[in-house]
Amino acid sequence: MSVLEHLILAYIGLASLFSFGIMGIDKRKAVKGSYRISEKFLFTCAFAGGSAGILAGMYIFRHKVRRWKFKLGIPVILILELYLYLKFF
Repeated sequence: MSVLEHLILAYIGLASLFSFGIMGIDKRKAVKGSYRISEKFLFTCAFAGGSAGILAGMYIFRHKVRRWKFKLGIPVILILELYLYLKFF
């Protein structure tokens, strides 16, 4: 593996970890009834390389799993990111 591949994998790992944490925070806020994190920001995190973290957070925290935009959109983004990674590296 090249240095660039290591950096990209590290970035994806950190983005996924951040996204996972954001899903946990949003779930906690939903339960408490306080100000929420926007769906637009959650999708931005997914597009920025954190789709694996968003997907894991959806099912571990049982958050946003009924929303069709998330149920369908996040796996599609993850597949797209995997395809791009495998195509270019």
